[in-house]
Amino acid sequence: MNHLHQAIQRCPRVAVYGTLKHGHRNHHWLNGADMLGQDRLTGITLYDLGPYPGAKLTPSTGVTVEVYAINAEQLARLDQLEGYFHHAPSQGLYNRSYCQILCMAGQAAVLSD
Repeated sequence: MNHLHQAIQRCPRVAVYGTLKHGHRNHHWLNGADMLGQDRLTGITLYDLGPYPGAKLTPSTGVTVEVYAINAEQLARLDQLEGYFHHAPSQGLYNRSYCQILCMAGQAAVLSD
């Protein structure tokens, strides 16, 4: 659990797209998180992977994301949903990436789907 606290200390925000956004089927995984705003990220491109979208760090016309303040417990739930392995991130379907966001000062980690 220490790795989660370190990640939250580095960046206590997450930018989400796809099924994690408000009104979509996986939004309940963000229960208790405070929505801070929205942004449009031009440094990622979304791809249709069937049941969920995937993102790649390549320039695009922009992807609308919702930004949330999260804690270590909420990050753990998101890691569970996404199948993220902190000890071997390349073995999962997603990895955390940090990006600048405009809706507030600072940065947010982008989560897939």
